Amino acid sequence: MIYLDYNATTPLSPEALGAMRPYLEKFHGNASSIHAAGREARAAIDDSRDRLAALLACRPHEIIFTGGGTEANNLALLGLARAHSARGKHLITCATEHHAVLHPLEHLQRREGFRLTVLGVDPRGLLDPEDLRRALTPETLLVSVMTANNETGIRQPVAEIAALCRAQGVLFHTDAIQTFGKEPLTCAADALSLAAHKFYGPKGAGVLVLRGAISVERIAYGGSHESERRPGTENVAAIVGMARAAEIAAASATDEAARLAPLREQLWEGIRAAFPGAVRNSDPALSLANTLNVSFPGLDGESLLINLDLAGICASSGSACMVGSIQPSHVLLAMGVPRDVAQATVRFSLGKNTTAAEILEAVRRMGGIFSRLSRLADASVQAMEQQGIQRPTSNVQRPTPKD
Repeated sequence: MIYLDYNATTPLSPEALGAMRPYLEKFHGNASSIHAAGREARAAIDDSRDRLAALLACRPHEIIFTGGGTEANNLALLGLARAHSARGKHLITCATEHHAVLHPLEHLQRREGFRLTVLGVDPRGLLDPEDLRRALTPETLLVSVMTANNETGIRQPVAEIAALCRAQGVLFHTDAIQTFGKEPLTCAADALSLAAHKFYGPKGAGVLVLRGAISVERIAYGGSHESERRPGTENVAAIVGMARAAEIAAASATDEAARLAPLREQLWEGIRAAFPGAVRNSDPALSLANTLNVSFPGLDGESLLINLDLAGICASSGSACMVGSIQPSHVLLAMGVPRDVAQATVRFSLGKNTTAAEILEAVRRMGGIFSRLSRLADASVQAMEQQGIQRPTSNVQRPTPKD
């Protein structure tokens, strides 16, 4: 199996598993208990919080442990909006955000009287900070823009966005779930979300960083855990594993990006040679080093993914959180990609186990897939023409992609 879906999830690192093992096999106490077993669990959580705070350049009490990235995003957006609504009820985000950001904000608009502005992007997927500047009003409470996109890898200008928000006294949240561990985090956002399983930690663990003394309204009830901000018995083993995985990922991020970027380009060149009509959906100079998003005009996206799977290649059509969705990527549509082209798109994402030999073998296997699906597509077109049916064509002009 050739695994090229690291943006969906990463394998648990041996180091993280080793750190977790004592809390799975021996130290089973509830961190809220006052006896010795509970104190052992509490000490492990406190130590993990301190280590993550050092990595994220924040204070330990600014870290809230969650059950994953989606919960961290929801707590940030719902919790901050509700806690500070007296300051204003205008929210701003970007059209290419993950649904874990878009859906909570849309809920606030539909059900709780907030006003939501969704800013567009250019064909590269970039938000123009000037568009944000023009959208800010005295009623703007919160802006949420992701650090790097999970589907295309495009980095947003979050440092400039953070500065704009700070100058206007507006809270700024960034979903950094796809960025941490791939490259250094340099954005001083008010709120920042992470998910352990994106950087070789365990699934079911995440972090929300709330800087300063910013208050947040809880979105669940039933306990006083995490300083009364996120109730529920802490998953000690997952928290410990997340902290260890974070340390390793942060220490190797720069070197790993330098290693993966040439492999990504090798993959792209191989795909383009095998399928000359392939379209790259991001500028490599502006993207995460591990992410390649490619459209295959004329092919059927579902058939393409099925054939890749049968050939032992793990990839995806976009966000792994949209399982079963037959809709084209909202990210690509926002970038101006024609709907039929967006539906024939595959995201390849590389990671620490990816090798040059794997890339060569993946390209070799894909060559046969492209040839077979192209013949089927041509036969389908011929059959439609014989029946007098005109093949649908894209009516959206796409700018020439950058290589």
